[in-house]
Amino acid sequence: MEKRGLTCISCPLGCDLEAEVSADTVTVTGNRCEKGVVYAKAEVLNPQRVVTSNVLVEGGLSPLVSVKTSAPIPKGLIGKMIQELKNIRLHAPIRIGQVLIRDLLGTGVDVVATRAVELLPTAQSGPSPIPISHPIDVCVKL
Repeated sequence: MEKRGLTCISCPLGCDLEAEVSADTVTVTGNRCEKGVVYAKAEVLNPQRVVTSNVLVEGGLSPLVSVKTSAPIPKGLIGKMIQELKNIRLHAPIRIGQVLIRDLLGTGVDVVATRAVELLPTAQSGPSPIPISHPIDVCVKL
């Protein structure tokens, strides 16, 4: 039997939860509402996160566009997602909320732009005149 302490993030109360795990059964204490039970069970059995990152952009005023998943994905897929993002280059212009990747890794979750990148006024086609030398940054709360 394993015990895990968690702080619930489902509502502003921030309850200190204790999840007791035995086989596939999770018993939760410390919650002041049912949301705490749902949160603790999900966190123990199948932890998921919304992931934010950056993707390279060609022909835009910025060499990167910030992106995020449209919903949480399993923590075990975060590394594969980052590799997928490292391997793509987008072409400006990009709109906020634009879906950049549909059904990421078969999860049913999309990757969307969280900022706009305008087209360079002189950009026709081909590589960006702005050197793309920024590393891809990942911000994930694990």
